[in-house]
Amino acid sequence: AVPRTRILATGGASHNKKILQVLSDVFNAPVYTIDTTNSACLGSAYRAIHGLVAEMNVSLADVMKLAPEPRLAVTPTTGAEEV
Repeated sequence: AVPRTRILATGGASHNKKILQVLSDVFNAPVYTIDTTNSACLGSAYRAIHGLVAEMNVSLADVMKLAPEPRLAVTPTTGAEEV
């Protein structure tokens, strides 16, 4: 079975539950957030770690296992896909 789509929201708008709810309803998917002030820097840091360990055959997926789990912020409103 294919896992359901989920959205990871970052940046300033990720603190606005109403915006997150619209995303969730439009894409009919749960929206998760991570507690970081600069997600671009965080992503760059994980890619840098991957670069350092790449010659040891460590995948980016394995590096990302070190990342904190995103937290569920909102889920789609019942019936939103009908609209």
